[in-house]
Amino acid sequence: MFVGSAQAAKLMGVSVRRICQLLSSGRIQGAFKTGRSWIIPLFDGMPKVSEGTRGPKARWRRKRPAPVTIIHVNQHTIRQNQKQENAAPVISVKRGQTNTYGHEVEIYGPCRVVYRRDNPKPYGPRVWIETLSPVEVITKN
Repeated sequence: MFVGSAQAAKLMGVSVRRICQLLSSGRIQGAFKTGRSWIIPLFDGMPKVSEGTRGPKARWRRKRPAPVTIIHVNQHTIRQNQKQENAAPVISVKRGQTNTYGHEVEIYGPCRVVYRRDNPKPYGPRVWIETLSPVEVITKN
């Protein structure tokens, strides 16, 4: 796959000007110029940059943010539990693509409570708890 200098700068987390400097010094491997544009090949999703002769080692790694854990209480399940004998878990813990249900949640670190009246989450809640800390979900039988 090939990208231009602006896309390469975004992938590497540097400015377009820095990409132009690397290109002019020949440090981006496989890059070539067509007209006024640079074509940069990607290796494993990133441009391959050879090491410089001075300064610290380069850190051309995409930083992926840790997924935020979102905790909220399902009101519909609370209403259903009033009509049934067995209490279904009402607390939902979402982290990335996984969703865990439980009766209790213990948060091991800082967290914040968010209320968005006009901008709820796509799955419904207007109030939830966000945290980057580890979370333990406890299910009672």
